[in-house]
Amino acid sequence: MPKPLMAANWKMFKTSTQALEFFEDFSETLDSTVLKDRDVLFLPPFTSLEALSDPVRFAGFSIGAQNCYPAAEGAFTGEIAPGMLLDLGCDYVLTGHSERRHVLGESDEFVGQKTAFALDQGLGVILCIGETLEQRKAGQVETVLKRQLESGLRDVPNDVPAEALTIAYEPVWAIGTGEVAQDEDIREAHATVRGLLADRLSAAADIRILYGGSVKPANCAQILSLDNVNGVLVGGASLQAASFVDIVSAGL
Repeated sequence: MPKPLMAANWKMFKTSTQALEFFEDFSETLDSTVLKDRDVLFLPPFTSLEALSDPVRFAGFSIGAQNCYPAAEGAFTGEIAPGMLLDLGCDYVLTGHSERRHVLGESDEFVGQKTAFALDQGLGVILCIGETLEQRKAGQVETVLKRQLESGLRDVPNDVPAEALTIAYEPVWAIGTGEVAQDEDIREAHATVRGLLADRLSAAADIRILYGGSVKPANCAQILSLDNVNGVLVGGASLQAASFVDIVSAGL
């Protein structure tokens, strides 16, 4: 299993100037020896990708985008092609984030199209899956995760390399709410995901599964200690340099 992946999803926050100021503070504060044990990924808004790409990669971190469109080019006003992201030096792209699904209305099928196309174009993909509170209360967690994984991976080849694909489990009810899934909830969900991957992909045992959902410096080390948790996808707590330094260093 590769090193845990610590990913910062900045969502619709930070101008390019603010992003550079953050990165200067972060890189000056972080003990660089952490990189022996952790991979670090920044997912800024599109408008900050060009400014951040070179300094982030020079420092030994990775950079990625929060979204893409499943076409190489075309009349898709406002959309971004994977090739454009690669041209900016992106290593990864998110697909299926709960806000794309539940706020912006993306279907499971569309998430699958983006996942397969981005992988085919050479981008690493972090495919996000997770249940709502209503689905959890109805005992549908495994059903939802299976449906989202099957749709998300429908056109992904069985032999996709482990380093190309990451899964992020995000219980929707824990994102930005301050609520964190209990240890047993996380263990069960991640074990379910690992089993579903094993039924579908030859490299399943080596694919990283991240946890996302109100991850903070205070809870990150405990989350990382759980079986089948291979990193975290962090939202609000990644917007302050000191906070994200503590998260990246958690448990070391």
